[in-house]
Amino acid sequence: MSDAAGEQSGRMSQPVLELRDAAFTHPSGSGVHGLSFSIAPGEAVALIGPNGAGKSTLLQGLLGLVPRTAGTVRFAGSEASDRSRPGRGELGFLPQTAQFDPDFPISLEQVVMQGRYRRLGWLRWPGRADRAAVRAALDAVGLADLAKRQFGELSGGQRQRGLLARALASDPALLLLDEPFNGLDQPNRDALIETLRALKARGVAVLVSTHDLELAREVCDRVLLVNGDQRAFGTVDDVLTLGNVQDCFEGVEVELDEHTLVVPGHEGHDGHAAHDGHAAHEVSR
Repeated sequence: MSDAAGEQSGRMSQPVLELRDAAFTHPSGSGVHGLSFSIAPGEAVALIGPNGAGKSTLLQGLLGLVPRTAGTVRFAGSEASDRSRPGRGELGFLPQTAQFDPDFPISLEQVVMQGRYRRLGWLRWPGRADRAAVRAALDAVGLADLAKRQFGELSGGQRQRGLLARALASDPALLLLDEPFNGLDQPNRDALIETLRALKARGVAVLVSTHDLELAREVCDRVLLVNGDQRAFGTVDDVLTLGNVQDCFEGVEVELDEHTLVVPGHEGHDGHAAHDGHAAHEVSR
């Protein structure tokens, strides 16, 4: 094997993200600690835990929005700064909610172009490569024919897919998703699943916060259970056991089968049992 081929092979086998005994802590004192896991290129990891467990804190910490207070974080083999902010183009993010004025005159294409701003900086106009990246991102989520449509005129599911396209426009090595399936109807859900599969095939790594076990089993390779700290990490079959889930959702009796996680106590938006207001049972067959 040539030196160049060996170097390329090493990059492909190197984790996109690696944490060792990491902790992220809000100034308020809440946070998540004891995190030791890695994500390889083309691998998807489901991030599962009750509300308040630290899932969003972990995602915000990886974005550099919450300080890292212990341990190490490496993006593509390079150790991050104390605030764990990744380099340009390494990370894409789909938030749980995004506020847009439906009457604001901005097109879907313009929203997706926002994903290029970090690469562009403040002093450059989008060029040919940026427009090509936006077109490719819209193609990836199946919305290319709606590029000129006003963003506020799109359905909720289409807006969610548009925001995913915005995250993809930066050409990330790692994609962070915070409850991306909340409120989606079945067609948009199916489209999003197919998009994630295609991204994995291209070598994009994915960390997705979800309560949906069917998503975890259909798309994800491994599962990270958290509740203030890391409770388990490994393959889907090894981690999603009743014992592990009961330990993670401590103090609450849960039910688990191949497709659903039912946490009694509150009713979710679809009428199924949920925990702390989140629907834990998204889909069953």
